[in-house]
Amino acid sequence: MINKVLVICIGNICRSPMAVALLRKHAPHLQVESAGLAACVGNDMDSLTAQVLADNQVPQPAHAATQLTDELVRWADLILVMDQRQLRSITSKAPHTRGKTFLIGKWRDDFEIDDPYRRPIAAFQRTYTELTRCIEGWLPYLRSEDRQR
Repeated sequence: MINKVLVICIGNICRSPMAVALLRKHAPHLQVESAGLAACVGNDMDSLTAQVLADNQVPQPAHAATQLTDELVRWADLILVMDQRQLRSITSKAPHTRGKTFLIGKWRDDFEIDDPYRRPIAAFQRTYTELTRCIEGWLPYLRSEDRQR
């Protein structure tokens, strides 16, 4: 059973904090954290990420960008990444993660989420829509035992 989900992107200020907020909204029984492969350590989520979440009435988690560590990788039951490059990076550095590391867009034909960093708000809105669809694809696999009965 999946209880702990780790969401990864590059800087840990746009896509992964947005995905964390969506996962916590749609699967509140999960423990969800995020990290970056080249994190802007200590930074809050991008202001446009926060704006899009607020515009969509999604509660914003407290956030400080975190660098991906071996400890976080071991902690997670499931690791979700935004693109194939990130998937290859993690599984090559930590081969033991191959069975638990997947594209967030796995259930949407391995859809990849583009980085909206330093782009207009429309890119962040598109990221929100794409992440919502990807997470909806994961929800049947992330249900708590009580919900499966």
